[in-house]
Amino acid sequence: MTLRILYGGTFDPIHNGHLAVALHARDVLHAEVSLLPARDPPHKGPTSAAAVDRARMCELAVADLKNIDVDVRELRRDTPSWTIDTLRELRVQIGDRAPLALLVGADSFLGLPTWKEWRELPKLAHFVIAERPGFDLDAAMSPELAAEFGSRFTASAQALHGAPVGLALRLRQPATPESATELRRRIAASEPWRDWVPPAVAGYIARNCLYGAACMGTAATPPSGHL
Repeated sequence: MTLRILYGGTFDPIHNGHLAVALHARDVLHAEVSLLPARDPPHKGPTSAAAVDRARMCELAVADLKNIDVDVRELRRDTPSWTIDTLRELRVQIGDRAPLALLVGADSFLGLPTWKEWRELPKLAHFVIAERPGFDLDAAMSPELAAEFGSRFTASAQALHGAPVGLALRLRQPATPESATELRRRIAASEPWRDWVPPAVAGYIARNCLYGAACMGTAATPPSGHL
């Protein structure tokens, strides 16, 4: 069965760095990747753009990309976007035998002990940890995180396909300059920013005057009908 990877985040807005991570995971792990925009991220403050706008920008960004889509299930819930709830809901749909993985950045992985029912997560999915160049994950892990995941690490992409849950794989990422915080600052300051996002996303931001962008033309009609 094909490995499905969930790549969650606020995507506020989605940028080329996000897409580089998703594409790298897709190609290296021979997987299908679903972007999972959060409605109410419990570990972050309020988002700058509404959920419908962030989801629509994700859809525009991946429209022409093979084996990458957008899963909006967390936007339909009124509760905080707890990952454990998302995985349990998805497991009901895909069953217990389908290989499933969470793609998280190294910083998010290190904060895993603060997540709701975090020790249950490896029972529902694999973990793929996106590591920045030069980052030492072993040295940064807390003792409790190392104890939980020390025996789970594998270097084999095929192993993630062969088991439904329970493994962890480090995925070295190509260096990219983009960050959502800096991107929002550039937009608000009228500094160059359009080359940090796909053209369709840049157009959406401009048409809808998001992040302090000067309005250009008629606003688009978000969101998609499935939200």
